[in-house]
Amino acid sequence: MNLTTCALQYIAQLKKECRYSSAHVYSQALRSFTEFCKTNEVRFTQINRDNLKAYQYYLIEERNLKMNTVSTYMRMLRSLYNIGTDKGLAKPVYRLFHEVFTGVTTEQKKALPVRDVHALLFSEVKDPVLKRTQKLLNVMFMFSGISFADLCLLKKSNLKNGILQYNRVKTKSPVSIELFNSCQLYLNSLLNKRPSIPGKPDYLFSILSGNYSKNDDNYYTEIQSKLHQFNAHIKKLRCICKITDPVSSYSIRHSWATIAKYRGVRIEMISESLGHQSIKTTQTYLKGFNLDERSKVNKKNYYYVKDYTGL
Repeated sequence: MNLTTCALQYIAQLKKECRYSSAHVYSQALRSFTEFCKTNEVRFTQINRDNLKAYQYYLIEERNLKMNTVSTYMRMLRSLYNIGTDKGLAKPVYRLFHEVFTGVTTEQKKALPVRDVHALLFSEVKDPVLKRTQKLLNVMFMFSGISFADLCLLKKSNLKNGILQYNRVKTKSPVSIELFNSCQLYLNSLLNKRPSIPGKPDYLFSILSGNYSKNDDNYYTEIQSKLHQFNAHIKKLRCICKITDPVSSYSIRHSWATIAKYRGVRIEMISESLGHQSIKTTQTYLKGFNLDERSKVNKKNYYYVKDYTGL
């Protein structure tokens, strides 16, 4: 069995487990490396030190990819190669990926200055589509920088008595958020008003159609399509607000964390509020923060941006 066949089997398994995001990344990495090798099927022997260094050069110089994308592709290839060695299909090679980049770089600025976050959330907007986009961005910030995927997959059952409780799609970490008054003002115009249909997901917001289950390939495709559309609207909003830095849905999440850190909020609190699984060693001996503590941080973060004057 070659690497391509092994990879396709693993990707199929990921989809069976409803891990469509991971399946998509592995598929992208496989397609990219296959194009580089200029072959229909890749052999395990084609993953060697010389080829990997040449592939990294190809991604950076010819494909103009960012280093974090290069790292993602390399890590996916490493994972597939390890699967091959576990199955006896590939020969174990000590530090095979040592000479290529598999880390994370912070070269690309993702967090926005507070003045830009303020402009993005509170500038006067007339276009109804962009106005709705702005409302969703406000909700994302008020929900402690919730990711777009988590936002659009929220169910009505996740919100009870002013408390939002859900598990992150990416990490499965539980997150609890207490809604404050400003949240309710935005929610009233954004909530899904469609009647519940037995057997169909009853989403909190009408971002997704609700026509697909997690076992359907169209489920992940629709999320990606809506994310692409949402980011396109954010770019238009960015132009109206005269923001020069790149902006995407992820900017809100990163900015929420950065503003909280600037205000002196402990990194453990930020990590827990975001539903991260990082700082594992620290979190093993730190007690969890209660909902009241996290609610105060989230509320102060939002009004710090809202009341920004630039002085």
